[in-house]
Amino acid sequence: MVRVDDSGDVTKCWLDQEELARLEREAGRDDWMREVAIQLMGRCGLRAHEVPYPADKHLRWSEEGECWLFEVRGKNTEGGARKLRDAWMPDRVAEDLNKYTRERDLSRDEPWVPRSTPTVRRWVDNATDAIAEQLGEARWRAVTSHDLRRSWATHYLVEEGKDVRTMMSVGGWSDYSAIEPYLKEATEARIGEVMGN
Repeated sequence: MVRVDDSGDVTKCWLDQEELARLEREAGRDDWMREVAIQLMGRCGLRAHEVPYPADKHLRWSEEGECWLFEVRGKNTEGGARKLRDAWMPDRVAEDLNKYTRERDLSRDEPWVPRSTPTVRRWVDNATDAIAEQLGEARWRAVTSHDLRRSWATHYLVEEGKDVRTMMSVGGWSDYSAIEPYLKEATEARIGEVMGN
């Protein structure tokens, strides 16, 4: 079930990988583009305002890293103009995007999700509302587009144990204080895995 922390000024939610997959499917019922937007936030760590930027021309296979990287024009956490970075993309998302761009006959220059930030956020709201209705679980209504990035960061930092410097690089954080809020407590499964016999 979606983990919720409403103890502060802002309600924060974390989705596990199964919940994220459910959200992707629900968003994809209306349009594949919506599913792609959810994947970019929940599987690649993009902020909602970063989703409309990338296109096929920004995606590349890194021979050195043996991974997919793509250019993102994102937030500059030090202030000032937007900053370019290379974000990481899981193989499964790259495969989905390849199918998506072929089906849509997108040119290399056409963004994968040419929609406004408010539209991307509304898609998340619509999909989470639908899931809340289906499951009768109000917690889903608290999930926002930023919670997808939060879930991505926490999954890789806490559950997968990826190093902070790499996450800062692919997620677009300039210093430790910017990424520190994403270092939440481990799930019970992770505690058992790390601390178990």
